[in-house]
Amino acid sequence: MKFILKYVMLTILITSSTFSAFSQQALTAQQWQDDLRYLQKTVHTRYPFLFKKIKKEAWDAQVAELYGQIPDLADHEIRVGLTRMVSLFKYGHSQIPFGTVAQQGVLNVNLYHFEDGIFVEGVQKGDEKALGAKLVKVAGVPIADALKAIKPVVPAENDAYFKGYGLRFLTVPAILHAQGVIPNLTEEVTLTMEKDGKTFDHSFKTIPLSEVSRSYGFTNPNGQWVSARNTSETPLYLKQLQERLYFFEYLPAAKTLYVRQSSVFNDEKESLSDFYTRLFAFVDSHEIDTFVYDVRLNGGGDNSNNKQLIKGIMARPKINKEGRFFYMIGRNTFSAAQNLTNEIENYTEAILVGEPTAENKNFYGDARGVRLPNSKIAAYLSFAWWQDQGPGNTEEWTTPQMAVTMGFDDYKNNKDVVLEAAIKYSETDFMVAPMERLKELFEEGNYEEVKKRGMQVANDRRYAYYDFQGALAAEAFRLLQFGDTEGNIFMLELVAECYPESAGALYNLATSLEQHKQLDKAKEAYQRLVQVAPDSPLGNSAKKKLATWGKQ
Repeated sequence: MKFILKYVMLTILITSSTFSAFSQQALTAQQWQDDLRYLQKTVHTRYPFLFKKIKKEAWDAQVAELYGQIPDLADHEIRVGLTRMVSLFKYGHSQIPFGTVAQQGVLNVNLYHFEDGIFVEGVQKGDEKALGAKLVKVAGVPIADALKAIKPVVPAENDAYFKGYGLRFLTVPAILHAQGVIPNLTEEVTLTMEKDGKTFDHSFKTIPLSEVSRSYGFTNPNGQWVSARNTSETPLYLKQLQERLYFFEYLPAAKTLYVRQSSVFNDEKESLSDFYTRLFAFVDSHEIDTFVYDVRLNGGGDNSNNKQLIKGIMARPKINKEGRFFYMIGRNTFSAAQNLTNEIENYTEAILVGEPTAENKNFYGDARGVRLPNSKIAAYLSFAWWQDQGPGNTEEWTTPQMAVTMGFDDYKNNKDVVLEAAIKYSETDFMVAPMERLKELFEEGNYEEVKKRGMQVANDRRYAYYDFQGALAAEAFRLLQFGDTEGNIFMLELVAECYPESAGALYNLATSLEQHKQLDKAKEAYQRLVQVAPDSPLGNSAKKKLATWGKQ
């Protein structure tokens, strides 16, 4: 049987009108409790496999806690509580839709998490004072604490999902109250912001969710809403975004073909099959030095549509080549787009650029609706296990080989730093597989180049999701296993040089030097460790070692 991965936004965007039935008549505490028990029983009898990231005992304990609290809670607090129960499974397809918890309205502001913080990306007219400001506090609560408070309500598989799909939960007064960010449920919430070097407060009012003008996380400017972005021009990743689910454009100066696919569903104007046919016909008839495929805004669809694209790329070695094919991922890459990303990793030579995806590599998708009998709230519970990677793969997301994140000024000025990084890529400037290249240089005896390149990797943000420290330490251990003492110490010294504030790096170096009888160097490393982390367990161990040596 072929399952279709449902684009999660279709359920998230369900508005309160869909659930008008449970707003018609107040429920008793017992009726709400019965709904909670119904949800609990349904999960245990039909969806026990969802107990993967949380144990059933821990989930039942939280259900029991909510059950006991219900008599003292307002209806909106109970809806938020039920949403928390489903979100505990941490699979984005398993959720109570956003419209359920936002049925009493949302603040008239759109927030976006850029590399340099959370900014007011869009507002309704009349609130332009706050446009482009950096968020500092929510109702007096520091932003970090406010985010921590609302996170349990979001069905976040990982932090990328929370950035991409969870930030709007911060604009729901009902959630802010239920999660303790605001003391009372009010129609206005004051945000503290920074702009032009000044800190100020601004209150936003509550409006119906249906009045929000937003898609893919960004504001759609219209007669009521304005965006912080300079809308006199449109960058490629936003071009024709409202008109087409996918499009491509050739950049002749760079001989680059840019493709944006923001859904794995068919567009009513052109099927994906027809689009792929047209795309590859263009590829076959044009000179292309760089092929860029952008799924940063792709929240999924029908993953059976992926096959034609993968086959088309594999059949064209002129674009399917490392250094020429760049696949752009991000916080909205989810569901069937994650399947596509897995296949791109498995079968092509693409270099992945951007931010981590919003989905686990192997995940539960395809949700069935479970209607709670009294409130009529619909909870969606996943039933299909998608395993494109090996059965032992537990990675929380797909990480880009080249990490690039947009800052607020980049967005405001229509600068697509992710696309720029792809077009400007040079193998002399960036190593796709850093440790493999360093091992080659080491085996060639080019130790100075190993040090130079190693320091570059340690300090280059494009390697943000690459565990370089761990890779160096693993290589040092491998060399020791093969009896290469000098190589082992060289690599450990490089780790300590690249990460001078790492207590672990200094401890590993010190103990290795001590083991190989290089006691003066070992003493120096232990002393540096004490300076870096004097009160840590490793620091205390170093102190004892130095004290023992001092008595000898």
